Amino acid sequence: MVGFELFKDLYMRKNWSNQSLGIYVKDALLLSLAVVLASVGLKGFLLPNQFLDGGVTGISLLIQAKWGWDLSVLILVLNIPFVFLGYKQVNLIFAIKSALAIVGLAILVHFIQIPVVTNDKLLISVFGGVFLGGGIGFAMRGGGVIDGTEVMAVTVSRKSTLTVGDFITVFNIVLFFVAAWVFGIERAMYSTLTYFAASKTVDFIINGWEEYIGVTIISHHSTTIEKVIRKRLLGGLTIYKGEFGFRDVSPSHENKRIIFCAITRLEVSNLIDEVERIDPNAFIIQHPIKDTKGGLIKRRPLH
Repeated sequence: MVGFELFKDLYMRKNWSNQSLGIYVKDALLLSLAVVLASVGLKGFLLPNQFLDGGVTGISLLIQAKWGWDLSVLILVLNIPFVFLGYKQVNLIFAIKSALAIVGLAILVHFIQIPVVTNDKLLISVFGGVFLGGGIGFAMRGGGVIDGTEVMAVTVSRKSTLTVGDFITVFNIVLFFVAAWVFGIERAMYSTLTYFAASKTVDFIINGWEEYIGVTIISHHSTTIEKVIRKRLLGGLTIYKGEFGFRDVSPSHENKRIIFCAITRLEVSNLIDEVERIDPNAFIIQHPIKDTKGGLIKRRPLH
């Protein structure tokens, strides 16, 4: 799923010391929505069919399906260490929000009854993952978590050579191998599909509507390209100085103005066409941007 370091960066950008009541209310609504969505995914899709997801939630579902223990109790107990780790990794407010969200999820899972929506295994695995992933994603947007795997991954990565992504991948591979051994390969395969659906949903909620493309342009005609971006594309940009590293570069071209701009995916093609029209030999670098704040950013169309 989405890397915890990205979420931590998103979370720490907020000025919690001066946080207004409106932001607290927004976060509370997001966490409430997260709890409801995750509960629907668990009780309406995954739990009745003994399908799993990744992470701590997957372990809870595995134990419940194997030994019949109460899922709400498992969610509470297994997440306690990760709430504490969240306090150590982020701060007290994060830990409190996560604890409240996890308690709310446990309460709803224990008390609500949701009728079976479908008996189709494919639909169960996909939509169960979408609802559960929506819950995890909106919890992150609200400043907390309802699954502590990412928090644990950060702690492990700081004490080993594994990255956060490596740890989460290995963790879930082991989990689904255990599921295959306990329940059979077919159910483990459906559970893997659930995990992928949840992961993509989390990525979309965290990054989907704010994902931009960072474009770096290195050209001998940077001044002309800058004017075109400002006038025709109506976008903001940043100019910084650099040194060309070509072996045959002339002394007059050693120090150049390098252009960087953040644009939406829909604008990339138009920008590249304009740059190539001015300088066919321009060096253009593209990379995804997970989040933006401040500056002059042209918001992506909502449709």
